[in-house]
Amino acid sequence: MAGNSKSVVLAALVANGAIAILKFAGFLLTQSPAMLAETYHSLSDTGNQVFLLIGIRYGSRERDREHPFGYGKAQFFYSFLVSVFLFGIAGWESAKHGYKAVMHGETTAVEGSVTIPVIATEVPGVYVNYGVLLGAIVFETYALIKARAAMQAEIEEKGYSGYVEAFRKTSRTTLLTALTEDTIALAGLGLALGGIFLTRWTGNYIFDASAALLIGIMLMGFALALAWENKRLIIGESLPADEERALRSTIEGVGGVASIVGFRTVYFGPEEILVTADVAFDDGLDTTEIERAVADAEARVREQNPDVVKVYVEPEVRSAD
Repeated sequence: MAGNSKSVVLAALVANGAIAILKFAGFLLTQSPAMLAETYHSLSDTGNQVFLLIGIRYGSRERDREHPFGYGKAQFFYSFLVSVFLFGIAGWESAKHGYKAVMHGETTAVEGSVTIPVIATEVPGVYVNYGVLLGAIVFETYALIKARAAMQAEIEEKGYSGYVEAFRKTSRTTLLTALTEDTIALAGLGLALGGIFLTRWTGNYIFDASAALLIGIMLMGFALALAWENKRLIIGESLPADEERALRSTIEGVGGVASIVGFRTVYFGPEEILVTADVAFDDGLDTTEIERAVADAEARVREQNPDVVKVYVEPEVRSAD
């Protein structure tokens, strides 16, 4: 799964880096607010992929004395940085520029031209924007297809009902970020293309400017949603209630188990779960039988949920009635 996430991020990194350069060229040519907003968007996307790759690499380090459960939470941290630092800044700058364009009535997306040497003719700059945005849609669609395929595999593996449940429950924040980013990117490209076209067609700047403002608002909304999802994992979220119940039932089904006194789960990395259970055993069991039951319980928990990499079953002394 880690390799799958890395390939998704690398595909997005290459696409977004190239697209950012082309969008900026289109902005320089036409001074379109929507193109500037999309430039901010692609720059943030490119930086996003760099942060995610750092998180994947750092998070895969082996555990040591200072980090006895490994470095898996590094991916949660770097995904959080992406949401707050990159998308927050990109969204704010895009919205700010779009708002100024709306309020001050800038003429956009109809100025500028470029000479095509092969045919020695002048092409209006707006057509360069069309070409850049349509090309970006192709690249982003490719990246989205890869991200959706990886998420669909996650949904099938975990038995999620769909994307909404996967968004709420998955611990693979790198994949979650890439999928959401690609979806938002396509929506932003559609807004920019529509705004620039309508401004060119009507001569009214408001469409281009409004597209920039909407792109910024959309990016800031995404930043907040992604930050919230990463926050739950950084501070140590437990498994969903239904998954916890399944693990508790597994332990309760082990021979010799009388009751579960305490039960805790927590994510300490993508697809890395820690389970601890304080278990009261039946009266009359000797030490060997209890040890055998503990080993059986731990094995069943790992079989029930392969993401459980650490499980501790602690025998508890039952209080006398």
